[in-house]
Amino acid sequence: MQIQWFPGHMHKARKEVKETLSRVDLVIEILDARIPYSSDNPMISTLRGAKPFIKVLNKCDLADPGLTRQWQDYLEREKGVRTLAVSSTQPERVRQITELCRKLIPGKGEGLNAIHAMIVGIPNVGKSTIINLLTGRVIAKTGNEPAITKGQQKINLRNGIMLIDTPGMLWPNIENSHSGYRLAATGAIKDTAIDHADVAFHTAEYLLAAYPGLLRERYRLDATPAGEYELLEAFGRKRGCLRAGGHLDLDKAAKILLSELRSGAIGQVTLETPAMMERERIEVERIREEKAAKKAQRLAARKRRSR
Repeated sequence: MQIQWFPGHMHKARKEVKETLSRVDLVIEILDARIPYSSDNPMISTLRGAKPFIKVLNKCDLADPGLTRQWQDYLEREKGVRTLAVSSTQPERVRQITELCRKLIPGKGEGLNAIHAMIVGIPNVGKSTIINLLTGRVIAKTGNEPAITKGQQKINLRNGIMLIDTPGMLWPNIENSHSGYRLAATGAIKDTAIDHADVAFHTAEYLLAAYPGLLRERYRLDATPAGEYELLEAFGRKRGCLRAGGHLDLDKAAKILLSELRSGAIGQVTLETPAMMERERIEVERIREEKAAKKAQRLAARKRRSR
């Protein structure tokens, strides 16, 4: 799946992040615990250098607990990276972020010597909600659609930590098609920019393989459907997703599946595993090499024509 949604303010945000990173002590990245790999902006990891890095797996109440632990172990293999699994339903866990900041930057956070932490995350990952919980007041606007925060802002937590908030940023070239589908499934991309049926089919294929029991329970199915269409048809007819002549309204059924995935109605689901990420990284590298080879061929062809 190719991402076609990259609002103009995100280009500006990327430039601002590059400029601001040199002035902060550490980076806090908010990830979606259901898609820790796909919600991780590769630009941030590249630019942070050796600065301490906290990766917060938000919405862990919606994710598979066992896989969340696997992801934390996996992510912390990278030097300088620490993780926390949090949820807005458990504010005390969110507040552990500030405690971890102090542990990673000892000697700062007293008086005028504040710890400056940049907080980043893709759209609709829950960054604004976390900021509001850390401050104990409504500072950042929240909502159920991506791309609400439009510019950087400094937020004094009044506990020795200064947050530099940034707009939710995707990146212009998502090479992993599977990541594109997962971002769409979890709501990181505006619904107006996706084909609901296409995204629902990709999601259903994974859920049928990884969480068949949850699907049977949620949709009261006697047996696991044989395929994606059969799943959508099985519960779609029960939910009244029908067109004239009794035909399945595929778009309506697809929207129900995605809505119930996002809300957690299906159950605690994680859409990717560390093992999957390793396989997909190899595929992405192959795609990059093919693109590089084609580019080199085009350049060579131009040189020959210019002679």
